[in-house]
Amino acid sequence: MELSFLQLIWFILIIVLWIGYVTLEGFDFGTGMLLKVLPKNDKERRLTLNTIGPHWDGNEVFLLTAGGATFAAFPEWYATMFSGMYMALVLVLVLLIIRISAIEWRGKVNSAKWRNVWDNLHTCSAWLVTFLWGVAFANLLQGMAIQVGTYKNGEFIPADVNSVDEALRGGAQHFLTDGFFSLLTPFTILGGIMLVALYLTHGALWLALKTRGEYSVRALAYAKKSSLISTGITAVWAIWGNFAYSVSPMVSLIPMAITAVLLIASAFLTLKGNEKVAFFLHFGALASAVVFIFSTFGANALKSNINEAYNLTLVQASATAPTHTVMLVAAIVFVPIVLGYTIWSYLKFSQRMAVENIPDENAGLDLKKVREFETVSA
Repeated sequence: MELSFLQLIWFILIIVLWIGYVTLEGFDFGTGMLLKVLPKNDKERRLTLNTIGPHWDGNEVFLLTAGGATFAAFPEWYATMFSGMYMALVLVLVLLIIRISAIEWRGKVNSAKWRNVWDNLHTCSAWLVTFLWGVAFANLLQGMAIQVGTYKNGEFIPADVNSVDEALRGGAQHFLTDGFFSLLTPFTILGGIMLVALYLTHGALWLALKTRGEYSVRALAYAKKSSLISTGITAVWAIWGNFAYSVSPMVSLIPMAITAVLLIASAFLTLKGNEKVAFFLHFGALASAVVFIFSTFGANALKSNINEAYNLTLVQASATAPTHTVMLVAAIVFVPIVLGYTIWSYLKFSQRMAVENIPDENAGLDLKKVREFETVSA
């Protein structure tokens, strides 16, 4: 069966949501990874966090919406992917919770030790989450150990590759049959390293763009080095993925080429000291990279690296047409609102900041008096 118009629309909308998450959370994670690298003192760390303060929680909306849209529009895609990657996704969730706690609780207690602990946790979680997202995207491109079959008495019985459609009509389902470590291959590990490198550059350009003075100069100097490394790693990974794993390598070659041009242009302008244009070109490169990854799927939601007969197609994974119609109405109403608010928030908080804007006094309670209570007379 061929993709219907509504199925295609929802596949594109899911790609758009992932673009929003990858590009916007990219500099959030990059900033977190650099939190213990670029700043020389606590005021500079506070400045670093203030650059993402108005935005980071709103950026996470795109992840929640992408997951929800996948669940509603392509439920079998969601079920197969999330159950197969269960341990990895739980780890991502725990790390995201740690990151949220680090941002929110850092300033609650006026203690250098307290702040240092949360900064270390923030940095570690940003590095690990970024690496895991890179591994996850690389697995989607490469394909995973997906088979069609049934479980009987705890044992998986795969369907014959020549009668998969018949098996599906008989109640068989798609399963990721290998464990957590099957997700780690040379290609997917390189994918994790690639995303770490890209986000370091994205975060450094963001800090150069959002700050002024000596700190901005330092961030730009870091971006000049990291942009060359990240562009080189991305080139190796993308060429490898396109010609080894893409369903239609000539189709996916187009967004891959666009990504390459944008990354090279961003690196060139970074070296020239134009952090503003370089950041937006890098932003576009990340968006194009997401399109590249999804363009390698063909008409599949998930690819099997065991046998292409076990591929989970978008048609097989899809919800019903009435479900897509109702969801589309909601999307037409709410997506512009979310995008409009997101754009407004970035315009509203577009000013550059400097260390001089950070007050000398640290906020938060005195740790020694947290549990002391005074009787207030009436």
